[in-house]
Amino acid sequence: MMSTILIILSIILIGLLLISAWYGGFYNIRFKTTQCGGETVAFLPHKGDYKRTGKVMDEVYYTLLNEFKIETFKGVSIYYDDPDNTPTSELRSEVGCVIENPDLELIEKISQKFQVKVVPKREYLTTEFPYKGKPSVIVGVIRVYPAIKKQTRQNNLPENGHIMEIYDIPNKKIVYRKAMEE
Repeated sequence: MMSTILIILSIILIGLLLISAWYGGFYNIRFKTTQCGGETVAFLPHKGDYKRTGKVMDEVYYTLLNEFKIETFKGVSIYYDDPDNTPTSELRSEVGCVIENPDLELIEKISQKFQVKVVPKREYLTTEFPYKGKPSVIVGVIRVYPAIKKQTRQNNLPENGHIMEIYDIPNKKIVYRKAMEE
């Protein structure tokens, strides 16, 4: 009886470890400081719990697809506040999609429904994390955000500055960018 329980628990533990590994639980997070930006983003401002930004991103994606016949392949969330220091109801973010190769006419049409901006080109602390489905987003938050805080402290980098997540679906990765200054 006891050996059966140990076998079952071992199988469960091995299964959890495999699932964790698949979604990036053991991925080696490496940072670099680089000049990037310049993407055109159609977005909606969001105030409140960051956990709800996925629904906003879906809304932007499906509106672009169904109303404007624009298929996007990169979702974007820009988080302005640290949830450890800001009440949940006061958290500010911008959530949407990258518009590839936009022209002025297209931007004007999209601007009737969404806010549109070009992400400023500047220096960011960046890292990438594998994207293998929505659980990767959760594992990424658990693994990457503490690593960003550690990296900024160890290297005397500015702690303020928004963090951007780019969900690059074709390349199966999440790109994290922490602005070095606002």
